[in-house]
Amino acid sequence: MRQSYLEAYQGGEGELVEKKSRFIATVCPVKTEEEATAFIEEMRKKYWNASHNCTAFCIGRGNELTRCSDDGEPGGTAGRPMLDVLLGEGIHNVCVVVTRYFGGTLLGTGGLVRAYSGAVKEGLKNSVILHKQPGQKVSVACDYNGLGKLQYIAGQMGISILDTEYTDTVVSRLLLPEEQADAFVKRLTEATGGKAAVEVLGTPYFAVNGKEVLLFEE
Repeated sequence: MRQSYLEAYQGGEGELVEKKSRFIATVCPVKTEEEATAFIEEMRKKYWNASHNCTAFCIGRGNELTRCSDDGEPGGTAGRPMLDVLLGEGIHNVCVVVTRYFGGTLLGTGGLVRAYSGAVKEGLKNSVILHKQPGQKVSVACDYNGLGKLQYIAGQMGISILDTEYTDTVVSRLLLPEEQADAFVKRLTEATGGKAAVEVLGTPYFAVNGKEVLLFEE
């Protein structure tokens, strides 16, 4: 069975100040190394006068590609801690740049690790991270008596009815979480005496963003 995962959908910014040094985290969704590289270059141009622009990204549902850079900070104090936050949070297809403006006071190894990690967490708080789940988009054809049963079962199971067409029969399109698909079809078949016809239209991933249901063909 396919697995659900977290993915960056909309980027954001976060900032913290440590002993007068400013750490500005900028988060961006990326799907390829080229996109990540372009974003990093964009941030370096935007913050051209900063002390450092440290980076980390992870791409692929299985983190097939991960990279990080300390950009002149002591080895292991910036890029790797930033990447560890992304991996620890389980967020995929994301790139983050933490820009530092030096405040005149050395932070030490531990201080740098905490500052860069903390900045990434602030940036993620202000980003939109989706929980993408495997699903089935299905069409259900039934008579008008079956519609109430369909709506009741869908409501009980928390299943979204995308739209419904009313003619001599009723055709509804639903989005089923993959793990609930078999149970839903079984309950509907039993409730309608086998009169409801279910057709699988596709197997997209989906996510809920506020009140909006988003579909992703993968």
